[in-house]
Amino acid sequence: MKKIITWKNILDKKKKKYLYEILNFIRLERLNKVIYPSDKNIFSAFKYTSFKNIKIVMLGQDPYYKNGQANGLSFSVNYGIKIPPSLNNIFKELKSSIKYFNIPKHGNLLKWANQGILLLNTILTVEENKPNSHKDIGWTHFTDTIIEKISFYKKNVIFLLLGKNAQKKIDLINFKKHFILISSHPSPYSSNNGFLGCNHFLKINSILSYIKKDKIDWNL
Repeated sequence: MKKIITWKNILDKKKKKYLYEILNFIRLERLNKVIYPSDKNIFSAFKYTSFKNIKIVMLGQDPYYKNGQANGLSFSVNYGIKIPPSLNNIFKELKSSIKYFNIPKHGNLLKWANQGILLLNTILTVEENKPNSHKDIGWTHFTDTIIEKISFYKKNVIFLLLGKNAQKKIDLINFKKHFILISSHPSPYSSNNGFLGCNHFLKINSILSYIKKDKIDWNL
């Protein structure tokens, strides 16, 4: 009988001691520090994109580290929050390569997640105003497991690896079964080093058409 893989299998804290330890560390940190995102949003990427429906893994670094920004989906912010520079550059790249795309007035990417884009960071939490502050608490091991499971159990997934941290996952992906697109991170500090002008969003829809899957409607 074929094993059915769900996020529930993978995220079971009782079976993953290291995951329990990560969450316990965060619980203690919250006693005297501000940590993003909120507990209820740490695993939002898995809530809105089921394992069965993954078409694309859009992998970034870690959550936004300023008040009100991080919502558990990589690069996304809730309605009413100013669009961060990295997401502005994503919209800029989309507009330059996909002519029908209209730059939105908000940065909520839930519509993308609902179309099968796993909006994931390599690290799922961050201390306020300290980017990459949780890089050594175990999240990289957790997201390694996520990428390995997707690579092993799925086929024809498009992995969009944005930035050096995301690209460290490349050896976990079976390139004979999947598609891999890489570029610099869309942050203003690195977007001119390969992200702007990459045409990856256009390529994604070309690949989806080639493998006979529905294209992504990038408009929000």
